[in-house]
Amino acid sequence: MLGFGLGLRSQHYNDVLTGWPDVDWFELITENYLAPGGRPRAILRQVREHYPVVLHGLSFNIGTAEAPDFDYLKQLKALIEEVQPAWVSDHLCWTGLHGKTSHDLLPIAYNQETLDQVAGKVSQIQDYLGHHIVLENPSVYIQFRSASMSEAEFINTLVERTGCQILLDVNNLYVSCFNLGLDPYQSLQALRPDCVAQFHLAGHTHNSSHIIDTHDQAVSDPVWELYAAACKRFGATATLLERDDKIPPLQELIAELAQARAIQQQALDIQ
Repeated sequence: MLGFGLGLRSQHYNDVLTGWPDVDWFELITENYLAPGGRPRAILRQVREHYPVVLHGLSFNIGTAEAPDFDYLKQLKALIEEVQPAWVSDHLCWTGLHGKTSHDLLPIAYNQETLDQVAGKVSQIQDYLGHHIVLENPSVYIQFRSASMSEAEFINTLVERTGCQILLDVNNLYVSCFNLGLDPYQSLQALRPDCVAQFHLAGHTHNSSHIIDTHDQAVSDPVWELYAAACKRFGATATLLERDDKIPPLQELIAELAQARAIQQQALDIQ
């Protein structure tokens, strides 16, 4: 249990390196630090001297039938060996085909064929890296006609078959359930209690009929409430606050992170 962390963003490099803020750990976007030289890698080395880190990537492309990108995995493995992250995470989605990247997190159909395909790819990646990986539930906006199981059923079976774990993005779960007309609390309870390695918290944009996962605002009250339920369900779990746009000063994010710490502690005290 790493505690409570922030996504490291370039806007905060100077504040972090000069002030060493009261944050338990940092999560880094993997692709920004793969190059062995340059300023980002140098900053990563400095941050790693003071904090645990987690690598959070966008390139496993886990939802396609294509083979893993072993050139990418080779670079990632070298980065893992250098910085020794607590774990490596990516997304339960697909991001491109035939070497072309969509620059978006595209949904997969929750059915047996997709499950077999994803489980095989997870195993290949884990075997190559020599580590179990962690996969984040994406925000979704549509349901596939070919779906034959819920997201929770898909995740539970994937975890059982491969030994991977889940990065439960509480905001994404709320967004997906609202858009699909599902109960987020039922979806939360349907997940096996041992599957979650980490939580994400973030904000979204509510458009009345649908919600867009924008990660550009503070965490909403309904997501905080769902987070409290998640803490009761899964226990003490490392929690990461994300902000990807309209990024405020570091101290504002640290104050918001303190709210996560208080909510998790209160949820554990009630149990």
